[in-house]
Amino acid sequence: MKTIKEIYDYREMIFSLVRRDLNGRYKGSILGFFWTFLNPLLQLCVYTVVFSVILKNDIEDFYLYLFIGLVPWIFFSTSVSGGTTCIWSQQDMVKKIYFPREVLPIAFVTSQFVNMLLTFLVVFLVVAISGRGLNLVAMLYLPVIMLVEYVLALGMAFLTSSLTVYLRDLEYLSGIITMAWQFLTPIMYSVEIVPKRLLPLFFLNPMTPIIVAYRDILYERKIPQLSTLVHAAFFGVFMVAVGWLTFSKLKRHFAEEM
Repeated sequence: MKTIKEIYDYREMIFSLVRRDLNGRYKGSILGFFWTFLNPLLQLCVYTVVFSVILKNDIEDFYLYLFIGLVPWIFFSTSVSGGTTCIWSQQDMVKKIYFPREVLPIAFVTSQFVNMLLTFLVVFLVVAISGRGLNLVAMLYLPVIMLVEYVLALGMAFLTSSLTVYLRDLEYLSGIITMAWQFLTPIMYSVEIVPKRLLPLFFLNPMTPIIVAYRDILYERKIPQLSTLVHAAFFGVFMVAVGWLTFSKLKRHFAEEM
């Protein structure tokens, strides 16, 4: 409880770090903050061409199906891979200033989360253009699954950021891990094509119920099944607990390891 109170006391530092990251993300580029919206659109175009023209599939409005899964995945994968360096990259601050070390991964993940929320404006635009419309009752569940994903991503960032201080190779391995993880998550394909004998293993992936819930709400226009939400929430709570405990144990010697 003491650590949580300290984090709350340093909330202005978190807000400041989030603002600095958002303001500096595309500083110096011609298009600037517009890249927040353009980047996922360009990725959508590439994936759509590959899976709709070259590797054809039978999913209706595949561009929308893909986009709804891609945006949450970008937030999660960036939180995992980028989170590996969020402590190490601030080593001068860690060595010289006292503050709750948890502030750094919280600020990093929150910055990525705000970026995802802004990108969802594009998602809503694409949904409107598609003509599929929105189920307003189902939309009430969107903040719930977003919060669950935030908790999961934060737990992963706690874990990877603390481990990378001691295992620098993790910074380079994280890109490979998230790439493999992406193909094991139903972003570019449907859960229905997974062989039934592999489904129990497939659903051990914490991102599977989250992507399924997003698609239920925005693509299928229906309320996610309770089992899907409980499944996702369990993984989120479990991961943030593991990440928090690992971070709490390892943070004591961060300064000495840098």
